Amino acid sequence: MGARFRWPRFRKLERHELGWLIAGLSVCLLLWGFLALGSEVMEGDTTTLDTKILVSLRKADDPSRPIGPAWVETAMLDLTAIGGPTVLGLVVLSVVGFLALQGRYHTALVVLITAASGEVANVAMKNVFLRPRPTVVPHLRDVASTSFPSGHAMESAIIYLTLGAMLMRLAERRVTKLYCIGMAIFVTFLVGVSRVYLGVHYPTDVIGGWIFGFLWASLCWLVSQRFEEQTGVAEEREKATES
Repeated sequence: MGARFRWPRFRKLERHELGWLIAGLSVCLLLWGFLALGSEVMEGDTTTLDTKILVSLRKADDPSRPIGPAWVETAMLDLTAIGGPTVLGLVVLSVVGFLALQGRYHTALVVLITAASGEVANVAMKNVFLRPRPTVVPHLRDVASTSFPSGHAMESAIIYLTLGAMLMRLAERRVTKLYCIGMAIFVTFLVGVSRVYLGVHYPTDVIGGWIFGFLWASLCWLVSQRFEEQTGVAEEREKATES
């Protein structure tokens, strides 16, 4: 009887540890992928393909004009702003304020630390690689920093995926959970595409930003989940559910 009683608990612990193992391996694979891509970029092995893609998005007779109707350029300028520091800053402050008003201070702190640390990581990565911005086509938006990885792609991945994961935990239905993370991925994808379309990033810059952003968001989320009892996140979530 005692062994039969302990068996479900053991199976639950086994699944929990297996989940952590898979998550850890995923983070390692993301890190390996980012470093491998960064190495290819630094050696110039991706330049030919990057250039072809950028040129293919401009009219052959006038590289300053992107392909497609005029409204597409306007839409891309709007989409790229979604991944900019001003909009992302407002999103983070709005979410942190909402969580604080709900009494979920530790959760708000997790979001704030994830966003702030992501910004620091973005600056650090750009200073490590120091890849110049593309010059093969005119830029359709002013830029100042270096190119790899794309800050817009990286930070939008960090912020929107973190918020998507938070909403997934609040949602009860599986289809709602899929919708939350799906929309987060979709918005992140559109921001990255806009950077390439506007000629301010190579495609590999955006891919690198996506990979590192997903890596950083996953790492911060794993850390917060690992220590959620110590940080009070679990307790706050239970109180919010009860109320």
